[in-house]
Amino acid sequence: MNQLQQELDQLDNADTHLATLKQQVETLWNAYLTQANGLSNSRQDAARRLGTQVSEGMRSLGMPNGLLAVEVTVLDEAKASVNGLDQIEFLVSANPGQPPKPLAKVASGGELSRISLAIQVATASCTQVPTLIFDEVDVGIGGGIAEIVGRLLRQLGNTQQVLCVTHLPQVASQGHQHLLVEKGSNGQETHTSLGRLEGDSRVSEIARMLGGVEITSHTLNHAREMVERVHG
Repeated sequence: MNQLQQELDQLDNADTHLATLKQQVETLWNAYLTQANGLSNSRQDAARRLGTQVSEGMRSLGMPNGLLAVEVTVLDEAKASVNGLDQIEFLVSANPGQPPKPLAKVASGGELSRISLAIQVATASCTQVPTLIFDEVDVGIGGGIAEIVGRLLRQLGNTQQVLCVTHLPQVASQGHQHLLVEKGSNGQETHTSLGRLEGDSRVSEIARMLGGVEITSHTLNHAREMVERVHG
């Protein structure tokens, strides 16, 4: 009986209930817009700071004219979502005179890795990604820039798990751990093996990366110096 009475009441007062619901929707929508606009302002501020920090990181990683801009575009209210009213895009320029363009369209594989490294370093204090994988991060660099890349990867490795595929001794020598990946064949099948390098084997592999096929005592000493300078 109570249920029937409630249903009858709802039918008799449908206009009143509808007006109440419309008022609630309007109140909630205004609250959403307030929050969305506040979030957009915060994003605009964070975008400027992130762009500046990542651009500086790109320049230190062998991209002297590197520039990253984070573009925050406020969308029409009809496109509102749980993420707010913003569309965010990363724009990058690696060459002088080149206007920033969408990251995915203009950066090469090596540039993407280095830009990703610069972003991870800039956001290391607030990221929640437990494992980072870098491949081809050393493409097109060498010498001092390669050592800087290695240092930044090692810095990230202090707080997160970092896996890096590299062919440069300046980068490899900075690793907390070294793994050697080898491909072999018995003439019929090809297999890949993974082994951990420690002690002299670590030094020998760094020396091989430094000196090629023929490893001299000078090369070994150089490799040992590189490893000991990092690991003590």
